[in-house]
Order: sequence, then structure tokens, then C-alpha cells
Amino acid sequence: MSLLHTIKPTDDDLTAIKYIGDWEFIPESVLIHIFQYLSPKELINAGLTCKSWNRVSYDDYLWKNHFCINFKVDHNIKILSRKYSWYEEYKRLIYHLPVVQTEILKNHTHQVLHVSFAHNGQLFATCSKDGFILVWNSKYPADIKYNQDMKILGWKFTQFSQFNQSDELLLVSGVCLETPLCTSGEIAVFSLEGKIVNKPYDVFGTWYSENYLLSGNIFCLGNLITCSILKLNKASQETSSEYIPIISHLFKFYNKNASSIRGILVANCFKRDDDKNNLENSEISHILMDFKDGSPVYQNDDNHDVHLEKIKESDKSLQINTSTEEFHENIDYSQKDGNTIYDNETDEKIEITKRNKSQDSNCTDNVIEENETYQLPTINNDDDDDECSEENDEPNFEKLLIFTTGSETFAPHQIGFKKIKPIIFPKEMEPGPTLAQRIAEKEKKKTESSSTPEPEINWQDFDSIEEKFDKADHLIDLHGHIIGMALSPDHRYLYVNNRPWPQGCVIRNPLNPPPIAQEIDIHIIDLITMKEVGTMLRAHKAYTPNNACFFIFLNVCNEYVASGAEDKHGYIWDRYYGICLAKYPHDDVVNSVAFNPCDSEMLVTASDDFTIKIWRSKHKVKHDLKIENISNLPKASEIKKNSI
Repeated sequence: MSLLHTIKPTDDDLTAIKYIGDWEFIPESVLIHIFQYLSPKELINAGLTCKSWNRVSYDDYLWKNHFCINFKVDHNIKILSRKYSWYEEYKRLIYHLPVVQTEILKNHTHQVLHVSFAHNGQLFATCSKDGFILVWNSKYPADIKYNQDMKILGWKFTQFSQFNQSDELLLVSGVCLETPLCTSGEIAVFSLEGKIVNKPYDVFGTWYSENYLLSGNIFCLGNLITCSILKLNKASQETSSEYIPIISHLFKFYNKNASSIRGILVANCFKRDDDKNNLENSEISHILMDFKDGSPVYQNDDNHDVHLEKIKESDKSLQINTSTEEFHENIDYSQKDGNTIYDNETDEKIEITKRNKSQDSNCTDNVIEENETYQLPTINNDDDDDECSEENDEPNFEKLLIFTTGSETFAPHQIGFKKIKPIIFPKEMEPGPTLAQRIAEKEKKKTESSSTPEPEINWQDFDSIEEKFDKADHLIDLHGHIIGMALSPDHRYLYVNNRPWPQGCVIRNPLNPPPIAQEIDIHIIDLITMKEVGTMLRAHKAYTPNNACFFIFLNVCNEYVASGAEDKHGYIWDRYYGICLAKYPHDDVVNSVAFNPCDSEMLVTASDDFTIKIWRSKHKVKHDLKIENISNLPKASEIKKNSI
């Protein structure tokens, strides 16, 4: 073992040894000099000799040396905030890291695409190409609690799931069997209370609040031009009255070059005015470091620590990721009637109406004439922010919509951000005109338009139609193919899986994006400053080209970030020290990983090898599962001293 520093005893210390017969009275400087040559195990054993040796064996200097050497961390690094012992930090990364495979679940009969946990950590759900959604008890040994074959609903497969805040409802997103090259999917809510159309299917959907969720739709406007519509949906179906609304349009976005809105998720907003208070309760810091072995690092441009805000325990993370499969082949981009939008799969005529500027810019007009919905009012920001809507149980504060999109090509290479103002979903909508009145009104408009035809809309000229659409508040271009996103538990940081394009590449054909790297970068974005604060560099890999690129879901807990990869392994990093700690073997691509939100010592990995593997820490296996001999259990490959 090489030493970063050594402590040498003074001449007086060595002289004192000649007159002291008992080793327990050796000066501490001498003991530290000797102990720094011991391995961690030998150091612990030496501490069993006596109280004096035991005290010295836990010296921070000794354990920081071991930590920095074993994990290849810069010796100048500071210990994680609210951690007081390098021994405990070393123990956390060795003894409390989920590296022991306690279960392998083989109930799926096809590739397992996604895994997600309930907020209470007692259940987790898995999606697969076999068309099933399985819900498991997470307690050892894991077993199936619920299962549902979604093929009976016309689904091709299930691909994403998410529990609501109370864990009473489960959102399941899947792909439908409509066309051989379909872009359409559906969202089901369990207890199976409703189905919601979701286009393209890789929007996935996400919970907006306890009883409301977001979904998407897409319509063709012209050559390589589409309109993405995001809707707010009530999770339950209303049967008591036809006048109780269950869906309303939230945003509509203009997409060029065959791009679309994908992979939506919702985060709680942070106020910039509270930044200083947020930083006082820091848990994780992003530190500028450099590793010769190429281990992933956190990088901060200003070379200062950036801290996370500690928030209430009730604020849980929402996890959702982006799609990477192409969909442009499935949409007919040919120009049709210039004043209408057509749904390519149903050939449904969609009329685009001009925005009323007096309405709130965050709420869009009703663009689907055949399915009128109630316009959502927003809460006046002058009202008391601490009060909540008693009628709807909706939080009276802004939320942040996050999504992937593109401007140069169909491949998602940008992350978009849009604030969602507080919303009250109406309890009842006006009956409106009767069917006969609506038909008569349509005939009247048709007659009027035939005599004085409306000018044709040029959908290619965005400046002339800008007022019809919502704009992202902020865009970040990662110059690569985005294949996954996840929020930190406190919603302060966004972690993004990205396969970068060649540096300086020029896109000349939006349907032919640049080649993508085999290495996957994890980018870290601060949702207060809307800037990148770090990149975890290229430890995990992917091999598929643009036209076959699929999702690699990642997950974040307070101390770690984990991700799947195409090299038949899952990976885990420490968020603070920026080091890759272990990789989890499978026999095929690892599509998704998930930490137990109540216990970071439990990790689940899902793979194309049809299996789900559950990993627990050595501490959990020994003390909770009461398994004394863990040497016979399969283990992850722990990464110390050497890079991957």
C-alpha cells in the first residue's frame, strides 16, 4: 500500500519507548506511524488490543488515507456535510453499499424494461415486453402481490410505471397494437380506474399530483412539423355526471425537424429568493476533481461547492425518463389542409384556434374540436401561498415541467423546462350548446368559409404563428442523444443519461442525426440556476445506433446515483465523491435500476435477460436477513483502486 502522507515519531517519542514496558503506553504519534502501514482489516484488529490502540485505530487521518487510496479520491477532498468520521464513510461504501445479490426473479417471460418503487418502499413494479405489469413485495424474499396482463387491453407491452404520492394508485404506460410502426401508447391507472391516450408512447406520462397526471398527444402540421399537446388528466373516471371534466389541455408546443416532446416529468419548484436558506441545509456537494483512471467526477465551473436544499420528508422524488426510439417513420409529414391538424392514425381533423392573449399563457386553447374540455383556471399568485385548495387538494405553488425535445433532428438532444402555475381543476363545466346547435354552427361556418376562404397558414413560418403555441421557459442542449432522466429526491438536481455526438458535427438532414458515442455521460443540472454543474464521465456504455437506440433508465437517492447500460451491467456512483463504486452483472442489457426510497441499501436491476435482481448491502444481509455466511451469495463487482 502506498501512502499519501506519513507521520514520523520524534526522537523523544522513540526514547520514551525504551523506558515503557507496556505497548499500551506507546505515544500516539508512534502508533499512527505504525498503523498507517496496516490494511483496513488489520487496523480494526489492532484496535482490539486495548483502549489506547482502539482510540488510535479510528483516527481520521488513517481512515482518510485508506479512503483516498482505495477509491482513488483526491486527498484534499472534504468529508461529506453532516458526516463526521472518515471511518464511517469508508464503512458506508464498503459495508452499506448494496452489492450482495439476495434474489433473482424470473417471473417475466420477456425483456424487463423498467422498475419503480412505491414511496413507502414496501412495493416495486416491473414492466416487460411480455405485456405484464407485476407488483412485488420488497420484503425478503420478494414475491408477487399483484399482476395484470395488459395485452387483454390491446397493449403490445408495458414500458413504464410510477406510484402516486400516497402509493394508492399506479400509473402504467405502454405501447398499443395499432400499426406495425406505431407511435401511439396508453396510460392505465391501477386500481384500473381509467385509460388515457398517450402519443407518442415515449412521453410515458407522470403524476402531477395525488390524483392528476400528465399525458401527451402529437399531431402533424406539415412537412417535418408537428404539434405536441400535453394534457392534465384526472386519474379516476367520473360516472355521476357528464358535466364533470376529467381532462384538459395544459400546453401545446411547436416542433420542427421531426422532433417532439418526450419523457415528461414534474418537479417541485425552488424559489431563487430562498437560495441562501437552501444552501444552509446542504447534504450533497459537487466538487471539481480529476481522476487519472477516468472515473466519473462531479465538475463545478466556479470551483465552489454547490449544495442541495434539505426539504421536508414528505417531498418525495418523481422519477421518469426519456425515450430514445425514433418515431418519425410513423407520422405522415405531408402537408394537408393548411388550416387544420390531422391525427395521422385516425385522420381526425383538428382545428387550431387563435390564442386569446388575455388568458394565462400557461393554459392553452381547446384545440381538439371533437373533444371539448374545460379551460383550467390558475390560482391568483396574490393569494396566500400557504393555503391549499380544499376542493381539489392541489398544492398552491408552482411546479416545473421537464421534457426532452429537439430542434435540429428527431433525436431528443435538448431538455426543456416550463413552469406550471398552480391549477384548480374545475368541478363542473357548462353544458354548452346541444349537438344540433353545434352541427348548425359548423354548417354556418362551412358556408361562410366557402364564400370567403380563410388564408392558408404557413406552418413552416413559426414567427407568423408563434402566438398559437407555448414556449419552453428554458432549453439546455446536450449535443447528443438523451436516453434517460431522473430527479434527485429533493428535486434540486436533474441527472441525464446522454450519448454525445462528435464534437463540432453539423446536422444537414434532420432524419439523419450524427453518430452517437458508445459511452454514456451523466449530466447534472441545477434546477435553481438552470445550469450544468457536473458530468459523470463515461463509465457505462451503449452500442445501438440512433435508429435503434432505446431507454437506459437511471435512478437517484440521497447518496448514490445508479444507471443501467448496454454492456450487461448496472452501475452505481457516489454522488458526492464522484466515484464509480460497483457494477451489477446480468446476461444482457440492463434497462433500468431503482433504489428503495426508504432504504438506499437495497437496489433492483431489470434486464433484457428476462430477470430482475435484488441487491442488498452486507449489513442488511447479515443483520436483517440473518444470513451469516454471505460468501456463497453472488456479488456485484466492487470497484476499488482500479477503474472499470
